Amino acid sequence: MDNAKKILLVDDSEVHLVIAENILKEKFNVITAKSGKEALTLLSKGLVPQVILLDILMPEMDGWETYNKIKGISLLRSVPIAFLTSLDGVREKLYASRIGAADLITKPYEPVDLLTRIDKILETQTE
Repeated sequence: MDNAKKILLVDDSEVHLVIAENILKEKFNVITAKSGKEALTLLSKGLVPQVILLDILMPEMDGWETYNKIKGISLLRSVPIAFLTSLDGVREKLYASRIGAADLITKPYEPVDLLTRIDKILETQTE
């Protein structure tokens, strides 16, 4: 598991963190953060994950703002960020696509769908 790819999972909901972490931990090294601010702190300390999964609706700093701050860090600019959110409107999907998000995965999701979509993101990175 030491050479497993790292995923940073950011969600203010403990329930959603546990659900996603349990799905992902079989295959990935999962690091969790309960806010955009906490994620940025981990990243500023040198964490460079292969994928970041980011909730949109969070207090203090929402996912959009967190995304922009992460993309502003040159070392992390190429790290794919996918939104993992209960928002499933066309507006959110179009905006996520426009800003360059790797994906927008809607909660609730099927475990196999989540893993497949992350694999697809990782494949795109190695091409």
